[in-house]
Amino acid sequence: MAAQSYRAEMFEEEWLGMVSAVLGGPKMLGGSIPKNRLEVHATLTDGLPNKAAVRLVEGLHLIPLDDALDVIGFAARSWQRHKGDTKGHLNTERSSRTWKFAEILTKATRVFGSQEEAERWLDQPATGLNRQRPVDLLKTQTGTELVEEFLERLEYGVYT
Repeated sequence: MAAQSYRAEMFEEEWLGMVSAVLGGPKMLGGSIPKNRLEVHATLTDGLPNKAAVRLVEGLHLIPLDDALDVIGFAARSWQRHKGDTKGHLNTERSSRTWKFAEILTKATRVFGSQEEAERWLDQPATGLNRQRPVDLLKTQTGTELVEEFLERLEYGVYT
């Protein structure tokens, strides 16, 4: 039992490291990467640095800017203000949405083999999601849960 717990902790740290990398790693996250979900919660409550959200959005190649901003809860005008504030932090809600988007992108990258393929999938209508684009579903918590569940089914080979 202790060995399983250790493996789960190691996997969680590895996973959080991959998600953090999408946000720019320790340099963008204030010097450290969360090591467990409680640390993620504390980080999100304190607010992710604006520059972590900028790193996520600017790291996208195929998802249109307007769609990415909708997912993390920004209008184009307020995005420009936040983007220029390199010392500021996102509020808790935007931090949570940004982190979740990074998690979904990381999971999709793992499932599809590259970030480019993951973004292509996120931006195209998906048969298993009633022909809706996954990126559109990421605008709500319920839609995000549907996308996460669908990615898990794809990862384990269950397509229906």
